[in-house]
Amino acid sequence: MAVLTLKDRSLLRDKCFIGGEWRDADDSRVIDVTNPANGSVVATVPRMGASETRRAIESAQEAQAGWKALSGKHRAAILRKWFDLLIENQDDLAAIMTAEQGKPLAEAKGEIVYAASYVEWYGEEAKRVYGDTIPAPTSDKRIVVIKQPIGVCAAITPWNFPAAMITRKVGPALAAGCTTVIKPASQTPLSALALCVLAERAGVPKGVLSCVTGSASEIGGELTSNPIVRKLSFTGSTEIGKVLMAQCAQTVKRTSMELGGNAPFIVFDDADVEAAVKGAIASKYRNAGQTCVCANRFLVQSGIHDAFVKRLAEVVSLLKVGNGFDDGVQIGPLIDDKAVAKVEELVSDAISRGGRILTGGHRHALGHSFYEPTVVADTSPDAQIFAEEIFGPVAPVFRFDTEDEAIRLANNTQFGLAAYFYGRDIARVWRLQRRSSTVSSASTKALFRPRSPPSAA
Repeated sequence: MAVLTLKDRSLLRDKCFIGGEWRDADDSRVIDVTNPANGSVVATVPRMGASETRRAIESAQEAQAGWKALSGKHRAAILRKWFDLLIENQDDLAAIMTAEQGKPLAEAKGEIVYAASYVEWYGEEAKRVYGDTIPAPTSDKRIVVIKQPIGVCAAITPWNFPAAMITRKVGPALAAGCTTVIKPASQTPLSALALCVLAERAGVPKGVLSCVTGSASEIGGELTSNPIVRKLSFTGSTEIGKVLMAQCAQTVKRTSMELGGNAPFIVFDDADVEAAVKGAIASKYRNAGQTCVCANRFLVQSGIHDAFVKRLAEVVSLLKVGNGFDDGVQIGPLIDDKAVAKVEELVSDAISRGGRILTGGHRHALGHSFYEPTVVADTSPDAQIFAEEIFGPVAPVFRFDTEDEAIRLANNTQFGLAAYFYGRDIARVWRLQRRSSTVSSASTKALFRPRSPPSAA
C-alpha cells in the first residue's frame, strides 16, 4: 500500500461515518482505493450496503429535530468553524484528493478552497432564510409564508470533484436545517471521509452528517426507496440520473440533478485569438477534461478558424502530463482505464469521419490511465464526439460560417449545462445568451465561479 505523507494522518480514514461513529461494514468487506497515476492502493474503505445505509438514514432522522431547532445563527457558527478547518487543512485535503483522483496538486488545492467557499456562503445564508408576508383577499386575514427544512437529505456525489460536489450539496442542506447522508463515488471516498472528520471537529452534532461508502446499487437503492429521505441530490451521468429520478418517484422525493454536459465553446471572427485559446485551455483541460461544464465542442468561425486551431494545438502540445504530485504537472491521468477506452473510441470515430489530429491522439507513454492532450481539427458534426460527453483531454474543432449556424450546432444536443463564447460584439453576446439552450453561459471567460450557477443542493 502506498504511503501518503500528511501533516495530520487522522484525516485519512478507513471507516465510514454513521451517526457520529466511525464504523466498518457489517460483513467487514472493503474496497481498494487506488491512485490512477500508478495503480497503487492508497487505502481501503468499507464496502457497505443497504443495512448500513438504513442505519445512517435513521440516525439522520433522529438528529433532524434537534438540528432544525437550532437558530440559523447557531448553525452558521458551526458551518463557519467547518469552513475554517477546511482552509487550515487544505494541504492535506489536497494531497488526499490527488492520491485518489489524480488531478494535479495545484488543482486539488484550488478545489479545496472552492469546496470551502460553499460552506462559507451557505453558512452565512443560514442567517437569512426569510419568509414572506402576502396581502390577504380580506382584511380579517393575514398570509405568512415561513420556510421549513424538508428533512433528511441524501447526496450522491461524483469522483471528478470529490470535495466541492459534497459541500455544494451538504452546505445548503445543513444551513437550511436538514440532516444529510452522503454516498461518495467509490473511486474517491477518502476526500468525503476527510470532510466528515473536520465536520465532526467543527461541532456538527451526531447524526446530522453521515457518509456511507460501498455498493452504488445497494446504497443508492436504499436512499431512493426509504421514505425517511425527503430529498436526493445527484451529480453524475444522465443515464444514472434518470434511474434515480424514477426510483425517487415511488416515494415522491424532491430531487436536484446535475447531469451530463456537452458544452459548446464558440469563437467568432472578431475574437481575440490569444484570449480565446487561453480560455479554451482553462475550460477544456482542467482536471484532464473530466468536468461536466467543460468545453466539449469547439465551434470556430471560418475567418478565424485556421489561426485559432494552429495556436490551440501549439499551446496544448506544451502541456505537461504526469503524476499530480510532480512539479509543474498540468494534466493528470483519467480516472481509470475504462475512461481512456471511451476517449480512444471517440477520437477513432472522429478520425474515421475526416477529423485530423493536430497534436496528441493516443494513450500517453506514461501508461496507466494517461491520455495525451489532443486537438482534432475538421471534425464532422456526424461524429460521436459531437454528441457525447468526452470526459477527457480532447478538443474537437468544428467550423461554422454564420451566427445562426453556430446557434444551431450549439443547441443540437440533449444536454444543456453550459456554453462559452468569445467575440467583441456585445450585442451578439446578449443574443447568444438568449438563444443558448443552457443553464449557465459565459462570454470571454472560461470558468464559472462557485456561486454563479444554480446550486445542485
